[in-house]
Amino acid sequence: MMKSVARHLESQLRRAARSFAAVVLTGPRRCGKTWLLRHLFPKASYWLFEDPDLIARFRADPHGLLDDIQTPAILDEVQNIPEIFDYLRARIDRTPRRVGQWFLTGSQESGLMRNVSESMTGRAAILHLAPLSFAESDRVSVLRGGFPEVLARPKAADIWFSSYLQTYLERDVRSVSAVQDLAKFRRFLALLATRHGQLLNRTDLAAPLGMSVPGVSNWLDILELTGQILLIPPYFENAGKRLLKSPKLYFSDSGLACHLLGIRSAAELERSPFLGAIFEGFVAAEIVKSQFNAGERRALYHFRDQQGLEVDFLMPLAGGRIRLIEVKATRTPVPDMAAPMEKLASALRRTPGAMGGVDAVLVHRPARSVARTDALRPGVQARPWDTFVLNPAADSRKASNRGHAGPTTR
Repeated sequence: MMKSVARHLESQLRRAARSFAAVVLTGPRRCGKTWLLRHLFPKASYWLFEDPDLIARFRADPHGLLDDIQTPAILDEVQNIPEIFDYLRARIDRTPRRVGQWFLTGSQESGLMRNVSESMTGRAAILHLAPLSFAESDRVSVLRGGFPEVLARPKAADIWFSSYLQTYLERDVRSVSAVQDLAKFRRFLALLATRHGQLLNRTDLAAPLGMSVPGVSNWLDILELTGQILLIPPYFENAGKRLLKSPKLYFSDSGLACHLLGIRSAAELERSPFLGAIFEGFVAAEIVKSQFNAGERRALYHFRDQQGLEVDFLMPLAGGRIRLIEVKATRTPVPDMAAPMEKLASALRRTPGAMGGVDAVLVHRPARSVARTDALRPGVQARPWDTFVLNPAADSRKASNRGHAGPTTR
């Protein structure tokens, strides 16, 4: 069993509760939204809107139900009753100075965000909770990912992911879209896992399933809206290049990706041809988690041009700086691995309006017994993943001087 883990989003949630009447917490199923709110606000009443009787009661008499709710209150899975926002807006407007009254969770971000933007502008803070990050728990790993229940019972990970997919298919998929053929949707997920870390090609996905490209796009939208995949957009600054404009596709949780690919152990992962892509996606997810946990919007891009120059990630930093990030599953980084970043950095520095500077980091798996080499090339640092993901936005020169614990694939 795993002890209770402090979530880095806690400070942002407390701050939001002191400033807004309502706080909306989104995120994929089973990432810990309900536990976190009940832990932080133990005196709040709790209402789960997956209960058909409760949903029916609300729709029959919304004012009557809301009158019975003692505030502060946690309203869980409110994507099932999107009309609630109009009623909450009226109540908030009657007592605009009362803060921290309504805490709402939802696992379907698009519809939830649309209703928040239409009804709750200026009345609600919106935060996103992801599965656990390595900065929150050192049990998080490339093989297991970050879902709390998997980390608490790693020996039952395979059973948990199988159950999660079944529940996800039955609940979220059917509620977001009228997917009739769930067996085909399962095959779609398995196929998508084989494209983990690649440029998104909808035609390539549609052909093996006998589907249309719009149909594939609809299913990708479902996965993205429910927090199952990350689509990392291209960096659109010109830099004198003809750029490819497709996003890169990753599963949001590396443990789920491993499950879909049939990878059950660290030894299997080590031998897998997908190791590099899974490790790359793990680092991407950790960067995104760090941004969400700071209450920020996701800001992560990739770069690939038609001449073949490719850098895994670009991350905007404070002061207009840009961090280039190359991810390699190797334990032995060598200077030649930095060449694409050096070339792109040179081009970006010549771009009109480039004011903040460019730095570069090569993220790799740590060697178990060999001393590290931090300086890979001039202006390029090599950092093991377990120090990098603790603070991806930290100054790479300062961060490289810290020690590291040495966990590897696990």
